Amino acid sequence: MFNWFRRPAPAAPAERDSLFSNATPAPEVANPFAYADAFAKSFQRTAADLKPVNRAGQSVGAMDAAPVTDGGAALATFAMDAATSPQGFNGELQPAYNLPIIQLDWYASQGFIGYQVCSLISQHWLIDKILTMPARDAMRHGYKIGTSDDDEIDPKVLAFIKKRDKAFGIKDACVEFVRFNRMFGIRIAMPVIDTTDTEFYVKPFNIDGVKPGSYRGISQIDPYWITPELDFQAGANPASINFYEPTWWRINGQRIHRSHLIIIRNGQVADVLKPSYLYGGISVPQKIALRVYAAERTANEAPQLALSKRTSLWKMDMKQALANQQLFEQKMAWFAATRDNFGIKAIGLQDEVEQLDTSLTDFDAVINQQYAIVCAAGDCPVNKIMATSESGLGGGSAGSYDEKSYHEFLESIQTNECQPLIERHHLLLMKSEVIPKFGTDFETEIVWNPTDSPSAKELADLNNMKATTAKTYADAGAVDGQDIRTVLVADKDSGYTALEDELPEMAEPEPEGSAGGGNAKES
Repeated sequence: MFNWFRRPAPAAPAERDSLFSNATPAPEVANPFAYADAFAKSFQRTAADLKPVNRAGQSVGAMDAAPVTDGGAALATFAMDAATSPQGFNGELQPAYNLPIIQLDWYASQGFIGYQVCSLISQHWLIDKILTMPARDAMRHGYKIGTSDDDEIDPKVLAFIKKRDKAFGIKDACVEFVRFNRMFGIRIAMPVIDTTDTEFYVKPFNIDGVKPGSYRGISQIDPYWITPELDFQAGANPASINFYEPTWWRINGQRIHRSHLIIIRNGQVADVLKPSYLYGGISVPQKIALRVYAAERTANEAPQLALSKRTSLWKMDMKQALANQQLFEQKMAWFAATRDNFGIKAIGLQDEVEQLDTSLTDFDAVINQQYAIVCAAGDCPVNKIMATSESGLGGGSAGSYDEKSYHEFLESIQTNECQPLIERHHLLLMKSEVIPKFGTDFETEIVWNPTDSPSAKELADLNNMKATTAKTYADAGAVDGQDIRTVLVADKDSGYTALEDELPEMAEPEPEGSAGGGNAKES
């Protein structure tokens, strides 16, 4: 007779692959819905969500829509679902079953966190310091103003430009430009120009449209106040130079053509991710948020370990202790209340107590290493961020960070982020103020001062090498004392800048045996 109440034998659990295994995942792991959920974390927007517009703000791309023109010329349009490619440009993502879903889901969680979240977590002291320090270090020593053709600038004109740079706060503007670019992954600066032309900002930038006295300064806008808009070429033609580069940015209801703006990005992403990042870049808070949390949690363990490193072991008969749990809890509470930090504990004659100490050796190295990882991800030297000596963090007597690499990073910031802002400022300043006032026109060129400040000893060694070199050239007859003096006066670090350019005239020596001479012989 068949036993209706007999349960079937449970199936053997399927052997799951390791997280880092290269083997093909089990069929139940390769779930298309699970992969779709992972993709949704990074691909919130695809090509299907794009609505290309023309200069008038009209949507283009629908086959059944009325013909749309741009400046009088008819635009060829096509449906967005026709823009297909082998990589699923139309929004259909290719499967990734060869990558375990656990790994894919973890990588997908590293995506765009949103501009509001970036500003929120940037309040943390460590993140704020990592964002701000490179910006200030890059602008600390400033820059020199020259011309693109190496012509000498009239001192009056140069003094006027420097004065206006200070009045416009260009140095502080560059620090803000870099800091918020690192915070959000994108920074947009808009020159403010007084104009009566209602289409001035909608049309591409034209320097001839800047009138005398119309330049008012540069405004910087956080990305959550801005909406990107793409024209037909930028939104639908992958072969376009400006593909996925917004043609206009809508600011306070006003459409601004991209050529009017100075736009920098902290880290570029692939085209398929640009809509999800709202056409920005990868922010520093997004890269270091998890590492900062891990470092702070590790550091918070230190005081807790210090307070609980000594554990008392009270040997007893557990059967008797649990037989009267209320009495056991009372004794434990009494034991905890009567012990102190001076080694006094009250126990019975038959009791035996031991003390276990948790070693904190090298725990500071664990904490320091966590902060070193944070600084590495934030492109900052851990010694500057944590204000320690080179051997204080990261292990090793020589320190863990090459200072030269940091200065190279600062030079990249100067060239790629600060210089475009200063050059646009000078271009507008020349057209608005310098040319009307002095009648001279030239293209300025920015020459950055070295980012490193030598110590007194380093400066003395450098001057000593210069003196040795000068003596070698003088002995060879290549230069004379006047040439060396000219170089000394021009070198601001020589310590002889107060000397006159010309050598003083030397008094002629008196002839031997003249009156009053000590060597005259008596007759």
